[in-house]
Amino acid sequence: MKSALGLLAGMAVIGASASAARAEDGAAQNILKAMSDYVSRQENLSLKYDADVEVVTPAVEKIQFSASGDVTMNRPNKFRVSRTGGYAEVELISDGSTVTVFDRGGKRFAQVPAAGTFDEVVDRLRNEAPVEIPGADLLLSKPYEELMAGVLEAKHIGRGVVEGVECEHLAFRNLDTDWQIWVEVGDRPVPRKYVVTSKAVGAAPQYTLRLRDWKTGVSQAQDAFSFKPPEGSSGVAITMLNDIDDIPAGVVLGGAK
Repeated sequence: MKSALGLLAGMAVIGASASAARAEDGAAQNILKAMSDYVSRQENLSLKYDADVEVVTPAVEKIQFSASGDVTMNRPNKFRVSRTGGYAEVELISDGSTVTVFDRGGKRFAQVPAAGTFDEVVDRLRNEAPVEIPGADLLLSKPYEELMAGVLEAKHIGRGVVEGVECEHLAFRNLDTDWQIWVEVGDRPVPRKYVVTSKAVGAAPQYTLRLRDWKTGVSQAQDAFSFKPPEGSSGVAITMLNDIDDIPAGVVLGGAK
């Protein structure tokens, strides 16, 4: 009986030759642009997500950590994002002028000024906060430009099914990463799955994001983006929240190739 690894290797060779002819036909870029334009036009949206992040230890053991959450957004700059994992439960809340990072489990919160667009807030959080908005690049005002920056090769692989929904399957190559995205077929081209593979780290760890329950054009409650400190919680400096990552403290990561 052929081993699973041997079967996968054979499938990889066949798939590569079949998809190579589509590498330069522009279909991947066109589908990605349609997705980007659709999502960026939505003033109000909400969705649920599941995320898996892999790490590689110095012993070349690959370990995966999982989390789930919700995203609610009201352009240009209000949002509420939750993330629940095995090691931290976190909320990010922006009322348009201030972003609150709330560590539910530790009953701590930090606040930073965040006036400006969603794109500017994402930039600031990446530089100052210990958390990332899941799939932030997909929700920017110009996601196509952000996603295509540094792309060396694009392919329309074909169609696939994600959680029962037919999707266009696209694959892109950058210098240090390969990434794939599955875009819902039809008049609502939302992203349903996003996978980033690191080529700069041995064993090529992946980040996988599944996006579901998309809702657009729904008005949010008046207090949807306000934060009221729960009783018993305390405010801290943003630098104190360095232990609320998807990856728990104490996990040693492997080096680059």
